[in-house]
Amino acid sequence: MSRFISLCFLLVLLVSCSDNNTPRKVVLQGKTMGTSYHITLITTQKNQDKQSALQLDIDNLLKDINHKMSTYQSDSEISQFNANPSLEWIPISQDFYDVVDSALLISNLSRGYFDITISPLVNLWGFGPKIKINTPKNDDIKEAMSHIGYQKLGTQKETNSLKKTDPLLTIDLSSIAKGYAVDKVSDYLSSKSIANHLVEIGGEVKAKGKNLSNKKWRIAIENPDADSRAVNSLLELDNTAVATSGDYRNYYVENNERQSHIIDPKTGYPIKHKLASVTVVNPSTMLADAWATTLMVLGEAKGKELVIEQGLSVQMIIRNGNGFTTWKNKMH
Repeated sequence: MSRFISLCFLLVLLVSCSDNNTPRKVVLQGKTMGTSYHITLITTQKNQDKQSALQLDIDNLLKDINHKMSTYQSDSEISQFNANPSLEWIPISQDFYDVVDSALLISNLSRGYFDITISPLVNLWGFGPKIKINTPKNDDIKEAMSHIGYQKLGTQKETNSLKKTDPLLTIDLSSIAKGYAVDKVSDYLSSKSIANHLVEIGGEVKAKGKNLSNKKWRIAIENPDADSRAVNSLLELDNTAVATSGDYRNYYVENNERQSHIIDPKTGYPIKHKLASVTVVNPSTMLADAWATTLMVLGEAKGKELVIEQGLSVQMIIRNGNGFTTWKNKMH
């Protein structure tokens, strides 16, 4: 009898151990940066037991990033920087510095079509934290543009500092910060030995490892239609990131004119062209995020030139009458 009990105990132990090592899908979700996040983990029972602690760590990480980069928080690091008229070097956090430094890189590579100093125009057109009163006048746009220009912002890596050459210079990181947050969450999960995961914040995505079926992660690219969520194409992600920018969800109509939230820093006006959405694949979600916005500003023709010049992996969806056409470069 005791031998029978021992064998039964061993069998239960083996089944229990096997169950603990069986991969499972865990989904974490919440609110951050004015949008939502969704994280899918392929992990074991042991990691699932720590799900609550894991989510708390992620929430705290995202809260910290948001407190550094949100213009909607009056006490955030970026809000304090924007309110500071000093023309001396201003020390900032490592996260803040890294995002600004990367943004200025894209500004240089795009010859100024990506510009985080566009903040006055974002507010003027009603897409920032300040309440919009009416359509801005030409004189107001010219005044705002006189305080815009990425060349007016200096960086000092040794001290993690920024320097303004215009006391009224302000910055907006909304076109790059979500991508940075995705990268940071992915790095955190990797540090916890969770090698297989998919992180999404406000449509910006990073995939690592494999899904539950031990295959590449797959995501859908929507048709740029505000009234539909029809799938345009599917992407398989192999340890990389993807970001999409479009003019079809965040806009308003005034005097029968559609105003996109994407503003051209060269003209001071919302974009007006047939390019409806841009999807960029890049190892860095932060850079994919910034490039997607840049290409939306440029439009189809100039955007294609920059894509070829920089060797970017891109899918453009262009309005064509009542439908859409698709253009791809280095997308597999």
